[in-house]
Amino acid sequence: MGWPGIIVLGVAIGLAGWWLHPLRRASRARWWMALLAGVLGTSVARMAGNVTGLFHDGDTLEWPVCTAIAVIAVAATVGLLSRR
Repeated sequence: MGWPGIIVLGVAIGLAGWWLHPLRRASRARWWMALLAGVLGTSVARMAGNVTGLFHDGDTLEWPVCTAIAVIAVAATVGLLSRR
């Protein structure tokens, strides 16, 4: 996938996750915070997968694992920054 693909995936998940999150309107999280969480989530997942050898071939598990970690990061960021 490469680093440009990781960045594009993180940006897409960050913006879509922020837009679709039910607590978005009651949240202090802005779109750029969700975007940053998505990019950081995908980057950390890729680096961790490469270090542990999980992404040996580079494509089989890389997309779904990076996507799942980014979705969790965006959901946690927007959810934790919501006003109660």
